[in-house]
Amino acid sequence: MNLRLQKELPDCQQFFDLYQTTGWKHPFNDQQLFQAISNSWFTLSAYKNQELIGFGRIISDGIYQALICDLIVKPEFRNHGVGTTILRALLEECRQHNILLVSLFSARGKSDFYKKFGFVERDASAPGMIWDQTKSPF
Repeated sequence: MNLRLQKELPDCQQFFDLYQTTGWKHPFNDQQLFQAISNSWFTLSAYKNQELIGFGRIISDGIYQALICDLIVKPEFRNHGVGTTILRALLEECRQHNILLVSLFSARGKSDFYKKFGFVERDASAPGMIWDQTKSPF
């Protein structure tokens, strides 16, 4: 596959259309999602011709912690190496900056994909947590 990787942000509408293919539930509109990715430390877009078919981003302090977010591949391009190419490039960016602690959120059923790259699930004795303001008592 002729895949072109680009560090610049994709077009807002193209990103929103790609994001919609995930089925992830969210209350955000296209402009809010674009603002979110615009605030990233590093982004990578994957194109086949002019079509955005994949995306991934890193939120980081640039020194020792990074969080990989929104690794998305259009359904018809999954299992063709697009996600692997994006993830490798994201991890290489972390490696080049000597970032040793890289975390991520995995969509349901996708953890085996990340395990191939050396990611491990957090130990039950040190579980991660997330705050959801819609469920918060204050």
